[in-house]
Amino acid sequence: MLDRPVQSRTPLATAEPRPFAPRPPLGPGAAAPGYGESYAPAIEPEGMSVGVLLATLRRRRWVLILCALLFPIVAYVATRQMTPLYTATTKVMYDRQEYSDPVLRGPTAVLQDGTTDAVLASQVEVIRSLSVARRIVRQFELTRRPEFAWWLRDAERAGTLPFRIRAELADRLAPWSAELAELVAPRPIARTPPEERAEISAAEAVLDQLLVAVVRNSRVLQVQFTSEDPHLAQAVANLAAELYINDQLESKFAELRRANDWLDRRVAALRGELQATESRIAEIRARSGLARGVAAGIGTEQLSRMTADLTAAREQLATAEARLAAAQRGGGTDLTALGAGSVTAAIAAQNEAQREFERLSATYGRNHPEVRAAAARLAAANRAAGAETARVVSALTAEVQAQRARVASLEQSVRSQQEVLNETQAAEIQVAALERDAEALRALLRAVLERSQQTVSQNAIERPDARVLSPATLPVRPSFPRVTAFVAAAAVLGILFGLLVVWVLEQADSTIRSGDDLRGALGLPCFALIPTLRKGILGRHRAEDYVVRKPLSPYAEAIRTLRAALWLGADPPRIVLVTAARPGEGKTTTSISLARSAAMNGERVLLIDCDVRQPGVGRVFRAEGAPGVTDLLLGQATLEDILRRDHLTSLDYIPAGAAEIHSLGLFMSEAMVALLERVRRDYDLIVLDAPPALAMADARVVARLADATLLCVRWRDTPRSVVRNSLGLLEEARARVVGAALTRVDAKVHRRSGYADSEVYHPRYGGYFRE
Repeated sequence: MLDRPVQSRTPLATAEPRPFAPRPPLGPGAAAPGYGESYAPAIEPEGMSVGVLLATLRRRRWVLILCALLFPIVAYVATRQMTPLYTATTKVMYDRQEYSDPVLRGPTAVLQDGTTDAVLASQVEVIRSLSVARRIVRQFELTRRPEFAWWLRDAERAGTLPFRIRAELADRLAPWSAELAELVAPRPIARTPPEERAEISAAEAVLDQLLVAVVRNSRVLQVQFTSEDPHLAQAVANLAAELYINDQLESKFAELRRANDWLDRRVAALRGELQATESRIAEIRARSGLARGVAAGIGTEQLSRMTADLTAAREQLATAEARLAAAQRGGGTDLTALGAGSVTAAIAAQNEAQREFERLSATYGRNHPEVRAAAARLAAANRAAGAETARVVSALTAEVQAQRARVASLEQSVRSQQEVLNETQAAEIQVAALERDAEALRALLRAVLERSQQTVSQNAIERPDARVLSPATLPVRPSFPRVTAFVAAAAVLGILFGLLVVWVLEQADSTIRSGDDLRGALGLPCFALIPTLRKGILGRHRAEDYVVRKPLSPYAEAIRTLRAALWLGADPPRIVLVTAARPGEGKTTTSISLARSAAMNGERVLLIDCDVRQPGVGRVFRAEGAPGVTDLLLGQATLEDILRRDHLTSLDYIPAGAAEIHSLGLFMSEAMVALLERVRRDYDLIVLDAPPALAMADARVVARLADATLLCVRWRDTPRSVVRNSLGLLEEARARVVGAALTRVDAKVHRRSGYADSEVYHPRYGGYFRE
């Protein structure tokens, strides 16, 4: 018997009512009740740590191993089914040669400011141009290879078995249903496209397999071509590089040709301009007289002499005009001044005759013969003076006219000479300008001719901007598929997928897997982990008899642990109800094992089967059909009539009795309360085997009458939501759920799970047990 005195029996009439401590509602951090009025806090489950992670992987290791092996195997088989591809690589060095001649950098040459990333990217696109691809197609007749001609690959489909089957089936269905035959018939074989379109399609396929990239931090272009034929891959890679270099050289030659053509046109234009300029000079010389040797200095000297003569003539004309004016005014003095002696003598005779006439007139009067004779002489003198004066004026007039004619002639000559001189000077200025233009044209023509000679010589030394560093060699190993890399990647992917599956399984697994899970999910203490009894361990024994047959086994020790947990509370219960959330949890086996284990410890134990609809105690003890608790509650039997003794231990038990009754009303009756109070006085421990609490109301009613309720939870089988729901129903019935037990635990699996309570099944404790 346990080292704890059994409480004295209390008569039914004097027994004090058992205090009831309601359980607080479940929730995060909710407390679990003890055996008295105190409640123990729920133990939080262990957080994610390296140990927990390793334990999880250890539990799910077969899933991880399966994924880690399945993926590489599938990858290996798949790679073996793939057509191998071979890649050949040619490396080209790009080194742009800039023209030093500014003429070649002129309108016909392409300007590039050094080798930049944009320049290298442009070269990549040049190599991958459609024109290069089409020349590759023509060179190797790739339109005849199914690898590059999709219509040839489609034609191969006609020889496949599915195509023939569908075609035959369509032919058979055609007489019956044209629509069904069209639906079943295979897709028609594609026709060969026109030559131009076929070449473009093959060129596009070539571009898909032609990879050109710039080696990082360099000017090296890497040309790669992938094909099913390694020889074709090598040839195409080398040809692409060769075409690129040849195109560059041809482009340079074209630039030089364009430069030469431009220079030739420039030379012809300069020669034409020079010839036109020289012709213009000759024409101006011929028109201006410069061709006859007339110099600007001679014309200027002649103009100076003519100007001096003109000045002198103008002075003489002025003198003649003054004398003429004086002669025309009359007067002896003026005429004398003119130097005319005859005029002076005539004027003197005239003056003398005038004085004589005036004297005689003053002396004799006007009619005196001497006065008239003097008047006649005066008149003759006047006539003689007038005639002489008229002669002098006429001479002076003639002289003035002559001088005027001379002045006019000289003025005309000066004007003519001035015009000639001006025309000559303008011609000389124009000729000088034209001669300077002609000299400039000659100099430019010489420079262009020199540039033309340089461009002609450039053809002999021109080289492309790129060169082959290393030609492609024949690939001996396929570049695709890389079996080792694929298998390694598949292994990594398999491990990652396995980890994902493990995580999903862990998240999807809502069952309770350890005592920590139970405490975290329900807030209840886990009293024991009851191991499952395999057939190999049981042998000829039954699971209910194993605790008796093998009292030193781990199973018997787990049952004793459960009994100790019930006894170690502040108020050890006498009436313990054992129930579960649903059938198959092992509650009946646990009830019988707990009762037998307590009886083997020397306690007075009574086992009552309260599961009326599916009684298990009577089946185990071979008491089916015997009167039981229902008969007692109906008043059809006494306690002594239904009380039976276990044939292996000192355990007393009461079968369920008649099943075809309304048991709920019986358990709610005063007779049931009286029964429990009576047996409480006679036994140290009363174990009630109740039906599942989730579906049957009987369990909740009987749990209300028990001192403590033990909830059995099947390890890694019952969902947490189901257990929580059943626990909630028991709490609503104000049952005192003191703890739970994990049943049917696989000891080997749980030992490798990594949970803290798996230590119980470690082999190091093997010396304490005897199977």
